[in-house]
Amino acid sequence: MFTLLRMLSVRRLLIEQFPSIAAAWLIAELFYKFHSFSLECAAFLATWFMFDALVQFARHLFGNDHDAIAPAADR
Repeated sequence: MFTLLRMLSVRRLLIEQFPSIAAAWLIAELFYKFHSFSLECAAFLATWFMFDALVQFARHLFGNDHDAIAPAADR
């Protein structure tokens, strides 16, 4: 988590990660009732991963992935 926050720009965090984590959090709160913190946390993280993968796929599909290709030191 620390590496994610440190390596991504604020713009990318707000545009990509915040909507993904907010959607995953909403789904987890509404639908995940496993009565186990570990299972709910794992399901939340898997949901976040899937939403982030969809965002990255959409960025690649629509040709707006130049930030994802450039190394962090080059930005």
